Amino acid sequence: MNWLSNLDATRRSLKERLIGLVAPKEVPDNLWQKCPGCGHMIFHRDMEKSLNVCQHCGHHMRLPVKKRLGMLFDDGQFQRIELPKVADDPLKFKDQKRYTDRLKDSRAKTGEHDAIVVAHGRMGGMNVVAACFNFEFQGGSMGVAVGEGIVAAAELAVLQDAPLIIIPASGGARMQEGILSLMQMARTTVAVDKVKEKRLPYIVLLTDPTTGGVSASFAMLGDVAIAEPGAVIGFAGARVIETTIREKLPEGFQKAEYLLEHGMIDMVVSRRDLRATLIRVISLLRNKAPAGDLLALPLDTPDAAVGE
Repeated sequence: MNWLSNLDATRRSLKERLIGLVAPKEVPDNLWQKCPGCGHMIFHRDMEKSLNVCQHCGHHMRLPVKKRLGMLFDDGQFQRIELPKVADDPLKFKDQKRYTDRLKDSRAKTGEHDAIVVAHGRMGGMNVVAACFNFEFQGGSMGVAVGEGIVAAAELAVLQDAPLIIIPASGGARMQEGILSLMQMARTTVAVDKVKEKRLPYIVLLTDPTTGGVSASFAMLGDVAIAEPGAVIGFAGARVIETTIREKLPEGFQKAEYLLEHGMIDMVVSRRDLRATLIRVISLLRNKAPAGDLLALPLDTPDAAVGE
């Protein structure tokens, strides 16, 4: 019976090989991404090369916090700092889900402890401190941990005599922390004021979205305010405003270009030009030397004045 068993085994092997050849291959879901602006499907490698900017319409999609920091610092090298620990659930808040459970889910999803990352490194050879929001962590909402992060970033900038860049991407204050989250508006404002008192540049890079208590505090206090194209920047949402005032808002209201036109921000810069623009701005603000060589001019003598 051995030859019959071998024949069956051979048939089964051939059948499995044929099935393997003709069976549809499973394609990972993350190979393509749809652009929210124009609806085009973009290959993931093209997305990485373009820094999450659609090559068809120029729509700027959200960029992961580590990629953004790597894009800005020299050679993509930066050093993160450990942020102060805070109580996870000071108000014992619970809605449809416990706040502690929401924090656990966000930490598992992002690998971050909270919605902000503070790092320092060199940008164009100059020391820079950057605080970058992570929108994937509960919409980048600002709670006590985020407030502590911005305070730590400001203190580090003063300690290193370095410019401070804050990159918000936030829906505003974190409702699960109630009044404690609103108190961060005052704390962060005081923190950036300390940077300004030391005559250090404070630059804000506004990304989509920057709203609520974040836009109502430190996000609009920069010495220079730069925004990415199409970023939504404001306090209340457009629908809330329309419902309140019962009027149709202008086209493009709360978009970066609208704010630039009305003098609320200083410039709108495409993502591929952000690093060069920031380096140029910091160089101008930190250059303490005169623009050119000083020439000694001969003093006028009384005799020369009389002769004239």
